[in-house]
Amino acid sequence: MTREMTSRAMGVLLLFAAVVAPASKAFAEGSAAPPPTVAALAFLSGSWELQNGALLIQEQWTCPGPDSMYATGRTVKNGRTVFFEFLRIEARADGIYYVAQPKGSAPTDFKLTRLAPGVVVFENPAHDFPKKITYAKGPGDTLVARVEGDAASQEKAEEFRYRRSAAACR
Repeated sequence: MTREMTSRAMGVLLLFAAVVAPASKAFAEGSAAPPPTVAALAFLSGSWELQNGALLIQEQWTCPGPDSMYATGRTVKNGRTVFFEFLRIEARADGIYYVAQPKGSAPTDFKLTRLAPGVVVFENPAHDFPKKITYAKGPGDTLVARVEGDAASQEKAEEFRYRRSAAACR
């Protein structure tokens, strides 16, 4: 072999090693799951409500778009709105985020930390309360939302057991 052929052969060999070795390792370890998408959260879409006596809590989620979903939430007590919030879920370069704006305040981000069929968890350990927000599709037309803190939180975890709302307007 000439010196030129040896250099070329070495270059091809190095390129082969750089491309094949990582691919072989990924294959041996099992290929990584594709990154989560906003479309996987379609189970949240629609109108949800929880009625408890004079208290009505509602969330209305849009269908997922290519990189986002939007919602509004409100709490009505004795016929008066006592709380509202704007919500969105958006894909960013570093993950998927749940963004809450209670009473139209500045946005607070919670990063997706777990996604399974019918279950999604978002967390922000630096936030006061909640630090963790979970949505889980229940049986039939039910949805459970849970907000919780950590051991240092003064607020107690809350669970909201919604049912799909058949009424378009109330």
